[in-house]
Order: sequence, then C-alpha cells, then structure tokens
Amino acid sequence: MRLFSRKGASTAASSQDVAKPLKAKAFRIELGWRGMLSLVLVCFCLFFWMFVLGIWAGQTILFPQRETRMPNSTSVQQSPPARIAEPSGPSR
Repeated sequence: MRLFSRKGASTAASSQDVAKPLKAKAFRIELGWRGMLSLVLVCFCLFFWMFVLGIWAGQTILFPQRETRMPNSTSVQQSPPARIAEPSGPSR
C-alpha cells in the first residue's frame, strides 16, 4: 500500500509494483512528538553538561590557581630534612 497514492488510481501501475520484490528494512524507529521532545531535551542537557565540564577543565588546565603557580615567600613552609637510610646489616 502506498502512502501517497490516490484511491482511484489505476491498477496497472500497482500491478507493476507488485511484480518487483520489495526489500525489507532492517529496522524502523518511530517517535511521537513527546518522544521527540524528550530526546531533544536529553541531548541538550548532555551537550550543555559537556560544555560546562569542558569550560571548567580548560580553565583549570590553562589557568591554575594562584597558590600553586607562584607561592609567596612568607607562606612557604620549610620541609623537614630528608632522613638518610641506615644500612640494614648487623652493626659492629
């Protein structure tokens, strides 16, 4: 059955169509207006979240925090000296 055919169409054209084997489609997706609106809304939220996450990551990578970039001389804490490992052999 054709979607755009008229009811009073000649049967000669339809008999030629029947002679041709029709390929079956692998799958078919049908969405109503509500489903389409939901799909658009979900995609918008995902893309917006990825945009915000990308802006945050770019700002963090390109412009790190001031404390890690250039420490002040007054706020530098002295770390304790490293310990030297003692030999583990028997002592004399």
